[in-house]
Formats: sequence, structure tokens, C-alpha cells
Amino acid sequence: MGQCSADTAGRPHPAKLGLDRNEGADRLARSAVALAANGEPAAAAAFLSRRLSTRLPVAVGYVPKGPALDWSDTELAGQVLQRIQEEARRRRAIFVKIDPDVRADATTGQVVQALLVQRGWRASDEQIQYRNTMITDLTPDEETLLAGMKPKWRYNIRLSARRGVVVRDGTSADLPGFYGMYAETGERDGFLVRPYPYYESIWSRFMMEDLAHLLLAELDGELVAGLILFRFGGTAWYFYGASTAVGREAMPNHALQWAALCWAKAAGCTRYDWWGAPDKLEEGDPMWGCIASRRVRGRIHSLDRRLGLPHQPPLYWLYTVAMPRFLQLARKRHRAGLTER
Repeated sequence: MGQCSADTAGRPHPAKLGLDRNEGADRLARSAVALAANGEPAAAAAFLSRRLSTRLPVAVGYVPKGPALDWSDTELAGQVLQRIQEEARRRRAIFVKIDPDVRADATTGQVVQALLVQRGWRASDEQIQYRNTMITDLTPDEETLLAGMKPKWRYNIRLSARRGVVVRDGTSADLPGFYGMYAETGERDGFLVRPYPYYESIWSRFMMEDLAHLLLAELDGELVAGLILFRFGGTAWYFYGASTAVGREAMPNHALQWAALCWAKAAGCTRYDWWGAPDKLEEGDPMWGCIASRRVRGRIHSLDRRLGLPHQPPLYWLYTVAMPRFLQLARKRHRAGLTER
């Protein structure tokens, strides 16, 4: 975590994750893009690139959760985008994607979109981070926060205490146990879980620098659930959650989330980012279950997070259009061959 990380703490809603979370991805080439104004840090970004093949001198580029800057300063935004484009050319990137953390429906977001279009950026059909998220305001006192939850949530928080759920702070020594629950959750819910060293390198480093916090829920002395929060500037992110199939009737996740909100508030955070929300507030949306299960007061933020700049248009078309079609056709032929056998 170098100077770039420290530099962005004062930016509006800085995104710590964009600067350091991807350090666990060893196959990625990383570089920092930073700008200063009047001797003070003004903007920073982590530029990640991946070679498509050892035989081809081309790559794809990505700036996760960034660049981090005051997007209302359009002159600065133009300078930063220019630096990113220069870095993309230096790395021979077919394209580069960015995740500007601006509200798509706000005036600044609309200005940013116009600036990006003017510079040749276009919306991408594939997003890497969630387009939407939910933010809970932590400035009210705990009593008001609790009152803002659905009655069933308040009931379940108290029920978990009556049934013996205990929430405690975790340390690096607890990470293997948390990972075990996380792997079980991934298998149960069908999402990818990488090997433990990948996560351990991220979790332990953030915890060592007091930028991540592990909370664990126990029932009768056994781990039944846990979560990891990241913290930077005035924002806390609920990023990793895990649970076992044991003790779910004791509502350990309700106790955990209440403890997480209280911890983030006590740590000086004013915003709690739930990391993901539906595109449409309808039960048919794939993300509806995530938002419906939280039942806490918060505002949905639609963020401008699907923007890419093609630097080599012919190769960009091959990578984004021709290659997926070829692979889809190859898979169909393979399945047809298996059926005939």
C-alpha cells in the first residue's frame, strides 16, 4: 500500500479497493497513475493489464474502482483520462475499462459521461464490478439506525442474542476458519472461490494496516458465520460474507450485520456500502435476494461502471465479438458430438 493509497484518502468517497485489492492477482501487471495539483495529491488509479497470450504482444487493461479523483473538476478528469490512455498505449492494450465512482443520475455523472463520450469512450456490455450498490448513512445514532430496519430484522437481531449467538472480533489466526466457511458458502451458492493463499494475502495485509476487520459469529463455541469489512476514508465496504449450514435458525447473520454497522460507525465511517444492488427493484432481478435479505435503510446508487476505450478497434472487435461467437459455436459443436455418441 504505497503513496497512492494515502493520497486518495481525501478524495470524495475514495475507493481503497481499486488501489490494493487486486494485489493478490499475481498474473496481472500493475502500475500506478497519480497526479498532483499545487503540491497536493489530486488523483490516483491502479492500472492493471493482462497479456492475452505469451505469443501475442497485446493486452487488456482495467482501472478497478477508479480513477479516484474529484470528478466535478473536468479539467483534472481530462488530464487523468489522458494519462490512462497513454498507459494503455504503452502496454499495447486492446482496450481499457474504468469504474468511475459517480452517480449516473447526478449532474456530475452526466457531465462525466459526456466527457468520456467526447474522448472516445463507450459503454461496455460486460461489467466487472456491480453497476449498483446500496449505501447506508451511518451519521445517525445507533438507536436511529436500529429503528430504520424492518421490524423483522430488529426482532431477529434480538432473537440471535437470546439463542446464544456471540459476535466477536477476529484476528489473522481466524482467517483459515473464515475461509472454510467462505468455501462452503461458495459451494452452496454457486460462486467461484479461489485457493486460500489468494485471499490470505489480501485479508491479512489489510487487517495488518487496520483497513479491514473480521467479525465472527459463534454458537456454542463453534463458528457459524463471519464477514470481512474494508475501511478507507469515511466508507466501510461489506465485501466478504460466509456462513455454515449449522445454526442458521439462530439468525447469526443478523447479529453480524448489526455488529458490522456498529463497528463501522465507531471507526469513524459515515457510509456503509453493501457492495451490490439490483438494476431494477423487482423480485425478478438476479440481485433482488441480496437487497431483500438486508431489510435496512439505505439508498440505491447507480454508478457509471461500464466504460471502455478501444485502442485497437480491429482487435477490440475480434476480442469482444468474433471470439465469443467462435467459442459459442465450438461449444455447440462439442455438445452435439457428445449427444451423437
